[in-house]
Amino acid sequence: MRLFVAVNPPVEALQELSDAAAPLHGLSGADRLRWSEPDGWHLTLAFLGEVPAADVEAMADRLERVASEHGAHRLRLAGAGCFGDRVLWVGVDGETWALRRLAEGVREAVEEAGAESDRHGFHPHLTLARAGSSHGTRRAVRRLAAGELRLMAAALEGWQGREWEAGALHLMRSEFGYGPARYTSLRSWPLARWEA
Repeated sequence: MRLFVAVNPPVEALQELSDAAAPLHGLSGADRLRWSEPDGWHLTLAFLGEVPAADVEAMADRLERVASEHGAHRLRLAGAGCFGDRVLWVGVDGETWALRRLAEGVREAVEEAGAESDRHGFHPHLTLARAGSSHGTRRAVRRLAAGELRLMAAALEGWQGREWEAGALHLMRSEFGYGPARYTSLRSWPLARWEA
């Protein structure tokens, strides 16, 4: 199974972002992007890749422990940017320090369970769209695509969604086939709540 661990924003936050991003679909170059579907929007904490079904239970036990050790926190989707000429993303504001600590705990837990998480530094974001493969694409075309992505990111630069509570950790499965990827929550655990 192809797995990752995520925090999933609530439906209301996703609808707000969908409304804010809708005008981007009319901009130059938007038709050359693969837009992600709102029901697949999530904040990836660790990408695990292929994990044997037999290893999922041990991983789930460790993730449950991580959830019990990290508190619920307040976040909001806000701003936008690009990863090179390939990815258009929306950022996260709020108690991002808590989200980063949660991501660190998740990565340690999955490595204890014998899985390898990706080695990229954690950059909290939600992917809106991806450009096609740049293999064999002329440099001038790639520069044009990068410029179009930067314009789209600039259109959302000052945008802020409403605040919401990150209250659960999800072990997610991704399935690819014809059409957009499908993401399913296999397990979820509430984050801790402590009395003030």
